[in-house]
Amino acid sequence: MSPLFRQTPGKVWGLVFGFFLFIICFVGSIVLGTTKIPVMMAVESFIQYDPSSNDHVIIQTTRLPRALFAALIGSNLAIAGALMQALTRNPLASPSIFGINAGAVFLVVLALTFLPISSLNQLVWIAFLGAGFAAFAVYFLGSLGRDGLTPVKVVLAGSAMTALFTSFTQGMLVIDEARLQSVLFWLAGSIAGKTADGLLPVLPYMIVAGVAALVLAQPVNILASGEEVAKGLGQRTTFVKLAVAVTVILLAGSSVAVAGSIGFVGLVIPHVARILVGTDYRWVIPYSAILGAILLLVADTVARFVVMPGELPIGVMTGMIGGPFFIYMARKGLRSKGVSA
Repeated sequence: MSPLFRQTPGKVWGLVFGFFLFIICFVGSIVLGTTKIPVMMAVESFIQYDPSSNDHVIIQTTRLPRALFAALIGSNLAIAGALMQALTRNPLASPSIFGINAGAVFLVVLALTFLPISSLNQLVWIAFLGAGFAAFAVYFLGSLGRDGLTPVKVVLAGSAMTALFTSFTQGMLVIDEARLQSVLFWLAGSIAGKTADGLLPVLPYMIVAGVAALVLAQPVNILASGEEVAKGLGQRTTFVKLAVAVTVILLAGSSVAVAGSIGFVGLVIPHVARILVGTDYRWVIPYSAILGAILLLVADTVARFVVMPGELPIGVMTGMIGGPFFIYMARKGLRSKGVSA
C-alpha cells in the first residue's frame, strides 16, 4: 500500500464511503424518474436484456447514458475548478465564473450558426478552442497593471468575459432564430436525451485529462505554496501552469461540447473537498471527482421531479445550488479584506 494511504487511513475510508454514496446516487439516477423502475428490474436489464420490455429499453437507452454523462461531467467540472483555484489561489475560480464555459458555448453556437457542422468530433475541438481562448483572455486581462495577476482582478476579468461571450451568444441567436432549439441545451446545460454514442468522441479527452490531473496533484501542491518557493525547490513553474491550464481546458471543453454550460459545480465542490481533506491536492482531486459526480447525479435526478411531467435543465439546478454559495464566498472574501459588502 502507498505510504500516502498508510498515513491517512481516515481519508481512505472517506473515499470508500464517497464511492458507495456515488453508487447509490448512480442507481437512483437509473431507477427514478417519470417512469419509476424497480431496482431488480434495472439489474435484470443488465443480466438478461429484453428489447421487448419497455423498462429495459428505458434503462439501457436513456437512463444509463444519462447517468454516465452526469457522473463524468460532474467529475470533470469539479476537478477543473479545484485546479483553477489552486493555480490562481482564488477561492472563486471555476470554469463558469472565469468565462471558460461561456467561451466554449459561444464558439459552439457561432460554428453551428455559420458553418456546416455535422459531427460531434468537430464540436469538441471547437469547444476546446473557445475554452482556450477564454482562459487566455481572462489571464491576459487579469495580468494587466503594475500588480500583475491578483485574485480580485482575475475574478473581474472572468466576469467581464462571461458577460461578453453570453452577449455574443445571444446575438448569434437573434441572427438565426431557427437555431434556437438546436442550441438551447448548450445555453441552459442539459444531459436529457443523451445516448452512449454521444459520449464516445469526448471520453478519451476526459480520461486523459483526469489522469493528468492526478499526476499534477503533487506539483500543484508545491506551486500552491508560492511561486518563489516552488522555483527554489527546482520546479519548472511555467510548465506546471501550462499543464494545469491545458488540463482545465480539456475538462471544461469536453463537458461543454456534450452538455452545454453547467455552472457552479467547479466552484462549490472543491471547497467541500478541502473542508473534508485539507489542502493536499493528492486528496482534493479524487474527492472532488467523486463529490462532483454525486452532485450532478443528484441534481439531475431532482430536476426530473420539480416540474413534472417536464423537467428542469440540470444547469438550472446547479445554479440554484451554486448561486447562494457564490454570494456567500464573495461576501466572506470581502469581509476577510476588511471591505463591507
